[in-house]
Amino acid sequence: MQISVSGQHLEVTDSLREYVISKLSKLERHFDKVTNVHAVLSVEKLRQKAEATIHINGANLFADAEKDNMYAAIDSLSDKLDRQIKRHKEKRSDHHRGSSSAMQASLSAESEGE
Repeated sequence: MQISVSGQHLEVTDSLREYVISKLSKLERHFDKVTNVHAVLSVEKLRQKAEATIHINGANLFADAEKDNMYAAIDSLSDKLDRQIKRHKEKRSDHHRGSSSAMQASLSAESEGE
């Protein structure tokens, strides 16, 4: 997984970059098909904003978070992306499970009818 971090109106320090990488690399534990992540950190007046786009097989996920503290914004962003990945993974597995169980039910109904 590739993680790129950039800043708007903000110099991304090494500690900030490592914090983002450590938080976003934990997303792979839920879904291992994450290809790359692009995070943008920005400052708008007194609000600290973190946003990220994740490219995974089958979808692109986006989330953003605004807080008074940049580290809190990164934590919130990580939580949002975590929930989105779990939801995406459940959709994929439910979709496949639903089609096979529906197919099995129709096959068993046909066999009972004969």
